[in-house]
Amino acid sequence: MKLLITFALLIAAMPTHAQTPPDDPYLWLEEVQGDKALSWVRERNRESRAVLEKFPRFETMRTRLLDILDSKEKIPDVSRRGGFFYNLWQDAKNPRGLWRRTTLAEYRKPQPAWETVLDLDALGAAEKENWVWKGATCLGPAYERCVLSLSRGGADASVQREFDTRSKRFVDAKDGGFTLPEAKGSVDWIDNDTLYVATDFGPGSMTDSGYPRIVKRWRRGTPLSAAVTVFEAEAKDVAASVSVDHTPGFERTVFVRATDFYNSKSWLLEKNDKLTPIDYPSDAGFSFWRERVLIELKSDWKLDDRTWPRGSLLTADAAAYLKGERQLAALFTPTATRSLNSVTTTRDRVLLSILDNVAGRIEEWKADGSRWTKREVQAPFPGTLGVRALHDPLLGEKDTLAEQYLLTYTDFLTPDSLMLGATGSDARETLKSRPRFFDSSGMKVEQRFAKSKDGTRVPYFVVWPKDAKADGRNPTLLYGYGGFEVPMLPWYSGGFGSAWYEQGGVLVVANIRGGGEFGPAWHRAAITQNKQKSYDDFAAVAEDLIATKVTSARHLGIEGGSNGGLLVGAVMLQRPELFNAVVCQVPLLDMQRYHKLLAGASWMAEYGDPDKPDEWALIQKYSPYQNLRKDAKLPKVLFITSTRDDRVHPGHARKMAARMAEQGHAHLYYENIEGGHGAAADNKQRADMMALEFSFLWQQLAR
Repeated sequence: MKLLITFALLIAAMPTHAQTPPDDPYLWLEEVQGDKALSWVRERNRESRAVLEKFPRFETMRTRLLDILDSKEKIPDVSRRGGFFYNLWQDAKNPRGLWRRTTLAEYRKPQPAWETVLDLDALGAAEKENWVWKGATCLGPAYERCVLSLSRGGADASVQREFDTRSKRFVDAKDGGFTLPEAKGSVDWIDNDTLYVATDFGPGSMTDSGYPRIVKRWRRGTPLSAAVTVFEAEAKDVAASVSVDHTPGFERTVFVRATDFYNSKSWLLEKNDKLTPIDYPSDAGFSFWRERVLIELKSDWKLDDRTWPRGSLLTADAAAYLKGERQLAALFTPTATRSLNSVTTTRDRVLLSILDNVAGRIEEWKADGSRWTKREVQAPFPGTLGVRALHDPLLGEKDTLAEQYLLTYTDFLTPDSLMLGATGSDARETLKSRPRFFDSSGMKVEQRFAKSKDGTRVPYFVVWPKDAKADGRNPTLLYGYGGFEVPMLPWYSGGFGSAWYEQGGVLVVANIRGGGEFGPAWHRAAITQNKQKSYDDFAAVAEDLIATKVTSARHLGIEGGSNGGLLVGAVMLQRPELFNAVVCQVPLLDMQRYHKLLAGASWMAEYGDPDKPDEWALIQKYSPYQNLRKDAKLPKVLFITSTRDDRVHPGHARKMAARMAEQGHAHLYYENIEGGHGAAADNKQRADMMALEFSFLWQQLAR
C-alpha cells in the first residue's frame, strides 16, 4: 500500500484553534437512543453481519468461543466476606449469572458445593429487566446486609438496592430498605442503619464529568430527600467519594475530591463531623493500613534535603504523619526496568506486585518496630502474577486467614492457576487451574524491542503459532492500549488460542508509552502534549515486525479498545501503509468533543482540553475524526461499540463510520444494543462479538 497523504500534510491542513462544529453533519448520531440514529445503527449492523457471517468458519468459531466462555472448568473468581467466599458465575444456563458462595474448605475441593444467593437471570425475568451484575457493598463483619448494584444492559450507571444475604431477599423500601434509582454513584456503610450516599441528587449534584459531586448521610426509614449533605466537591472535579474503614481500633472515614483523573485531595473525619485535610502529594496514592499510612508516588517528592523518586512506595506511622512528622521508609524504589504494579496488605505484611521488564515478581515486607525487612517470594516466572490478601480486618485477632493470600499466574501459553499461599513461606497449594483450551505444542513467545522515533526502546511480545516462519506472510494482529498507566501484561486466552494461534495467526502485544509497564515515568512520557509518542511507539513496533519479516503490511492488522481505539484510529490515519485491517473497539475518535460526551471531561488530565487553543493545536494533529481525508488510501476498518456504553459515547464510532462512508473508505460497523463499555453483557454476546472480529481479521489478513 502506498502512502498518499503524509502525517505532515494532515497537520498542515488542520486549523490551529478549537472551534465548535456547527457544520458537523453527523451530530445527530450522538443522540444515543434517537429513532433516526438507532435506525442507522440497525442498518449498519445488518450490512456488517451479512459480510462477516460469510466467513466459512464464523459459526464454528462462535460456537467454540461460547463453549470456552461458558466452560464449567474455568476458575471461579472469589472475594472473601467473613466466613464465605463469594463468586459471580456465568455459563450457558446462567448467562447473566449466579451470585453464589461457599467456604474455603469447599473451595479447596475439585467440585465445591455452592450456595446460590441471587439468580440474576431469574430476577431479570421476574422484573422484566435486563439486569447485569455490577457488584455488592456489604457491611461486615457479619456481611448480612449488602447494597447490590444492578445495571440495565451493562451501563456504568446502576440501580442500588439493599439485599439480605440471610433471607436472600431484597429489603423493600416500604420495609426500610435502602434503594437508589439508576445513576453513576456509590455507597458505603456507616452502621446497620446508615449509609453514605454519592449519587445523582438532582440539578447541580453531578460534576461536569457526570459523576457525583455530593456525599450525603442517609438514615434508614427516612426518604432520600432527607439525607444530610456531609461533603461536596466542585463541578469541575471528576467526583466526590467516601471510604469507611471499620477495622477495630483503627476506625477511620476519609472523604476524597478527585480534582482530575490523577490528582485528589482528602479529608479525615474527626469528632463532631470536623473534616481535617490530609497532607500528601496530590497525584500520589494515599491509604491507611492499620497504624500506618502507605503513599505511592507518581512524581518526585522533595522533603527537607531528600527527594523521594516517583514510582516509590513509602510508609510511615499514621499518628505521627497526621501530626506533620515525615519519618518515611521506602518499601519500593523503581529502576529503569522495575516498577510497582500493585500493593496488597495482610494483617502484618505488605505484598508488592512488581513488574521486571514486564514480567511479574512478588516481594513481601514486614516491620519490626521502625525497621523493615524484605523477602523475595519465589513464584512462577516470567509471566503475569496477581496477589490478593484474604485478611478480613474486621475479624481482628480472630481471623485465621490473616496472613494467607491467593496468588495467580498466567502467560500467553500457560492457563491461569490459582494458588493459596501464606506470608513467610514459599509453600503453596494449587487450588484451581484453567484447562488448556488449545494445543500450544510447538508455539513460542518472544519479547522483542523496537526503536521509536525519538530513540526510545519499546518492548513487545510476539506469540508464534506452530511451524510459523519469518517469511513476511504471517497473518499478524498487533494489539495496544498506551494510556492511563495501564500495563499490557501477558494473558492466556482460549479465544485467541482457538480462533487465532491454532489457525496460524501471530499475536503481538505492544508495551508502548502511556501505559504502566515501567511506572509513572513511562505513562507521563505520552500524555497531553506528548500523546503522539504513544502513536510513534505503536508505529515503530509495526515497522519492526515488517523489517524482521514477522509479517508484512498486507498481513498486518491492529486492534485496540477505548483509549486503544483512539490509538488504532490515529495510527491508521498517520501510517496507513503499514496495515491492512483495523479493529477499533468502543473508541474515542472525535477529540474536539470528547470532553462534552458522557465521562469525557474526566480524561482531560490524559489528553488535554480542546477548548484551549494551545492544547487543541496539539490534540487536533491526531484526532481521527478531524483528520479523515477523502483522498487517503486506508486499511479496512471494523468499528465495534455499544448503545449502552455510558463511559465512551458510541457517537465517536458512529460519526467516524458515517464520515468514512461519505468519503468512500472501506469499513464495517457493529453496535451491540447492550453491553456497556465492554460491548457485551453476557457470554453469548461476547462470543458473537469476538467471532465477528476474528472473521474480519481472517478475511483481511489471511495468506
